[in-house]
Amino acid sequence: MKESKESIENLRNIGIIAHGGAGKTTLAEAMLFDSGAIDRLGKVDKGTCTMDFEPEEIKRSITISSSFHHYQWKKYRINIIDTPGDDNFLNDARMCLQAADGVVIVIDAIDGVKAQTEKVWGFADEFNLPRIVFINKMDRERADFYKVLQDIQSSFKSKVIPVQIPIGSEASFKGLIDLIHTKSYIYSNGLTGKFEIEDVSSNLPQEATTYQNQLMEHIAETSDELIEKYLEGKDLSMDEIEKGLRKGVLSRQFVLLCCGSALKNIGIQPLLDLINLCLPSPADRGLIIGEDPKTREEKKRRPDSHEPFSGLVFKTIADPYAGRLTIFRVYSGTLKSDSTVYNSTKGEKERFGQILVMEGKGQKPVPSASVGDIVAIAKLKETTTGDTLCDEKDPIVYTPASVSLPVISYAIEPKTKGDEEKIISSITRLLEEDPTLRLRRSDETKEIILSGMGQIHIEVAIEKLKRKFGVDVNLKTPKVPYRETIKGKARVQGKYKRQTGGRGQYGDVWIEIEPLPKGKGFEFVDKIVGGVIPKQYIPAVEKGIVEAMECGVLAGYKVTDIKITLVDGSFHEVDSSDMAFKIAGSMAFKKGFLQAQPILLEPIMKVTVTVPDECMGDVIGDLNSRRGRVLGMEAKGRQQVISAQVPMAEILKYALDLTSMTGGRGSFTTELLHYEEVPAHLSEKIIAQSKSHQSP
Repeated sequence: MKESKESIENLRNIGIIAHGGAGKTTLAEAMLFDSGAIDRLGKVDKGTCTMDFEPEEIKRSITISSSFHHYQWKKYRINIIDTPGDDNFLNDARMCLQAADGVVIVIDAIDGVKAQTEKVWGFADEFNLPRIVFINKMDRERADFYKVLQDIQSSFKSKVIPVQIPIGSEASFKGLIDLIHTKSYIYSNGLTGKFEIEDVSSNLPQEATTYQNQLMEHIAETSDELIEKYLEGKDLSMDEIEKGLRKGVLSRQFVLLCCGSALKNIGIQPLLDLINLCLPSPADRGLIIGEDPKTREEKKRRPDSHEPFSGLVFKTIADPYAGRLTIFRVYSGTLKSDSTVYNSTKGEKERFGQILVMEGKGQKPVPSASVGDIVAIAKLKETTTGDTLCDEKDPIVYTPASVSLPVISYAIEPKTKGDEEKIISSITRLLEEDPTLRLRRSDETKEIILSGMGQIHIEVAIEKLKRKFGVDVNLKTPKVPYRETIKGKARVQGKYKRQTGGRGQYGDVWIEIEPLPKGKGFEFVDKIVGGVIPKQYIPAVEKGIVEAMECGVLAGYKVTDIKITLVDGSFHEVDSSDMAFKIAGSMAFKKGFLQAQPILLEPIMKVTVTVPDECMGDVIGDLNSRRGRVLGMEAKGRQQVISAQVPMAEILKYALDLTSMTGGRGSFTTELLHYEEVPAHLSEKIIAQSKSHQSP
């Protein structure tokens, strides 16, 4: 779509990020409206926004999946990415920031910096993205610009410098003072975004003068030439101010802060000007680093339309009717519609038709895509999120951002019998567009387990499953995969004898049962001598024992870490059979297991919890109350990383509790470590509960 260097330099790819409810989507709506990209100002609470269009988003009035649009503003073309701010969907925001060159961070004028603000700020740090802060909702009751400014400055290491201050606040908020140009913007009533500009250089309020002096000092510090002129008491020219602002933002020496009300359409156009002036173009990104897919040696691409084509797939949308929609950012070169592209991650060529530009819910076909463009292609068969698309003659592979690990799991079962396979195939389609969802079938509990980033995340996935694929399911807390073993030894007989008129059934075995060291599983030893049990029946004895171990004697859980020795038995020339010895082996095992001090084992998880310093005491106390063992703590910036071992049964819904304890500032990971004996008092309850479920 763009070929010249000038057009690349006039392109901006901007992520809009924030904590949930700060007004990102409303801001995106106002930006599109004021620039003329849309002709109607929609509202989130009315479900009429251009950028939130999925039924699940409209129902909850939150962004669940990042959406895309573009606008023209004063010869610049800006692609905007409206991202989720709710903790359940933040991974989507992080993945989509791979396509951005800069961000606008929206902060609520009432709530200030929240847990998710810190997380998305961290995402911007991770991808080295220059940023502008927009304090939103200045028209709301209890809005406090200066308190929130102080909150931002104390929360982050970056220098955050106001380039605007508000005129009025709450219901009296009517505009802002532009500290760059020393002008005021007074907005008319209504949502038109129209304003009157006044020169206030002769009557600038003292507070504005203080902030303006700080701003000029920071601008001067961007170069030796400017600081020298500033220290000599000379005024900086507007050209020097603008160049200094841009240099300071791009080098991340400072972060610019402005304010307004997206809902009232106040302060939006000055923000659009600031985005043009200060946020980077794809040309400012510099060399993009990848590697050769064959040699794995480092390979570089310049953000230039004359370079070989390359791009990174950062999002996939699954549609039951339109098929898979692959969204990618072009890093180098040009791609034309109706051609073939090479997926260097998978080593596959993909033929495609149209190239599409996303416009909220809709798409518009374009003849080609070039450096910096964010575009989509429909119905690619092999390509998924994280893949690199490139020119087959000069291939390159980019490393995508890692996907966050899920923190909560539910067992799912179909409301309609026989829909198990339909569940699997339909959720697999959802996994294409949401890599943080995980699906597996538990071999031990026989349940289908769906894992995600939080309860709302799972609930939304289930709603999409029903809406898109017509599959209705129930959610349940997953069963804990307990195991059974023994601590003692026993020697027992298992004898199966049945006469049914014709040929009978006869199998007789003696076994010794004893424990194995932890983690050794199962061992079967044949010590039959003298042919008391013919060799052809020995495998049947072992098979009967192994099958009985799958559904243990105590509570129906899998049996592990035991050794069975077949020591004696007898057979009948006519009535003995494989089936008879299989049943005899099973009978002997069940009898011997109960005589050998049976116990229940539970899975112990390695849990790593990252929390702010002030929450550490509460979190450690809570882990101890869950029968956890805290192994150590390590400082990581202003946070503490706690390592512990906790029974799985105690942390099935830990994600919800940790969020409550830390105000959303905590995170954790888990992995299975080993199995340990369940305390006797809990074991009795688990066994009783299991037997009550098994009884008819």
